[in-house]
This record gives sequence, C-alpha cells and structure tokens, in this order.
Amino acid sequence: MATILLLSGPNLNLLGDREPQIYGTTTLDDLVDIARSAAAPRGHDVEHVQSNSEAGLIDAIHGARKRCAAIIINPGAFTHYAYAIADALAAFDGVKLELHLSNTHTRESWRHRSVVSPYVNGIVAGLGATGYRIAVDAVCEQLGT
Repeated sequence: MATILLLSGPNLNLLGDREPQIYGTTTLDDLVDIARSAAAPRGHDVEHVQSNSEAGLIDAIHGARKRCAAIIINPGAFTHYAYAIADALAAFDGVKLELHLSNTHTRESWRHRSVVSPYVNGIVAGLGATGYRIAVDAVCEQLGT
C-alpha cells in the first residue's frame, strides 16, 4: 500500500459555502472522501492536508519525500504565484498531479498561468468533484496500480 498525499490550498476549507456557482456545494471533507474511496480499491491510502499558508503546504510536501508515492495538489490561488511551492514539488521524486475544481482558463486572466504546472506530471481541471476521482485514478495509473 502506497500513500498519496492530497494537498488543499487556501480557502478550500470553505468549500460548500464559498462561491457555490463556481465551486459547487460539495465540502472539502466530501472531496477527501471521494479521493479515499477511489484510492482504497487500488491498494492506496490518502493522507490529506489543508493549509491556508504557503509554509504549511511546503512543509507537507517536504514531509512527503521518501514517504509518499504521489502528491495531488489543489494549490488554490497559490497556483499563480507560489514559486516556493513549485520548488518544493520539484524536489519531490514521486508522481505529482495538479488539481482544480474549476477551469482556471475560463476565469479571470490572472488565473490562466500556473507556476506549479511545470513541476507536475499532469493537470485535472474544471471537472468539479469528479476531478478528485479522476486525479486519484490518474495517479494510480502512473504508479502502475
């Protein structure tokens, strides 16, 4: 059994209440449950960390080195300017996937650029809660399970 680290960035703790017209009404706990339910039949465990601070996410990425097989990260607004998170991901040797509930390319222009994308194996965006299952499936495929 391998561990997949699921990281949730700033304001994702407000899902279910925050801008439901964009993010839906699914809570963060619901999304974590979706990820765990997708990983379990494939023999993997999902560990979840949510942080509203860049340092918290970086510490979690550092802690995943040599311990977790993969990272799925929804960096929230950090996607667009958090070079330190990008550097931390670059130092992680496992599978990495960037995840977004909304399609960032159809939103405000400042959301169109990701500083994280160059350091991940793939991106899932714009599929809402379904994206969490798809992200886990994609990571498992990359892990060969």
